[in-house]
Amino acid sequence: MKILSIILSVLAIAIVVFNVTKLDFNNLFAGDSLTALICITASLCAILLLQILSVSKKIEQKVKS
Repeated sequence: MKILSIILSVLAIAIVVFNVTKLDFNNLFAGDSLTALICITASLCAILLLQILSVSKKIEQKVKS
């Protein structure tokens, strides 16, 4: 589970980096920039959810022992 979480986090970070290159800072809310902003937001949410999962697994292990 930990390896899968790390792999998914790395993929989400790669998606963020890729989409930052697609941004047009002169016109952020039009065309490809809007799509890139949505994908960046979704990737950051995925990273946040994976971190919450990691913390909950650590808490679960401490409660069991």
